[in-house]
Amino acid sequence: MRSVYLPPWRVDLTIRNGVQLPIAGASLARSIAAALAVAKAQAPASIGLILSDDTELASLNAAHLGHRGPTDVLSFPLLPPSAFPAHDGEPADRRRDPSPAGFALPPGRRPHLGDIVVSVERAIEQALEGRGGHTGTVRWSPADELRLLVIHGTLHVCGWDHAEPLEESAMRALERGLLGR
Repeated sequence: MRSVYLPPWRVDLTIRNGVQLPIAGASLARSIAAALAVAKAQAPASIGLILSDDTELASLNAAHLGHRGPTDVLSFPLLPPSAFPAHDGEPADRRRDPSPAGFALPPGRRPHLGDIVVSVERAIEQALEGRGGHTGTVRWSPADELRLLVIHGTLHVCGWDHAEPLEESAMRALERGLLGR
């Protein structure tokens, strides 16, 4: 693991053995920092990014979501959505508490927001086969697909979801905007 400092955030980057990246880890960390900024995540804070393969994602998908087979990205937030500001498209009935939630930390320690696990293998396959961009119809570089997945995972850590159509539309627009930076 290595840490990439992008004040006020720290991205703890883990690349599993055998995983070959189509983009520098520091570039992915910058995409995460940009997503944290637009989601107005508390700062300073840390977030973990684990770059893995289909085998690990299939195992995590089964253990945590009860789904068979691999997926491209999973997020493991440590704070409830109420720890983040309300956002566009969010259902009105989702209760928000403006105070940040979490554990009391010793002075000088930054809270950890959560972890994102991405199958680089799946990202590359989706991009090359024209099944990327969350729509399953985008053909672009594996680097762009991987950037999209880490942005998507970061937004989930920050309380965003795409179960409701308005929130999904707002989340997709935000992802496209972040990719354009």
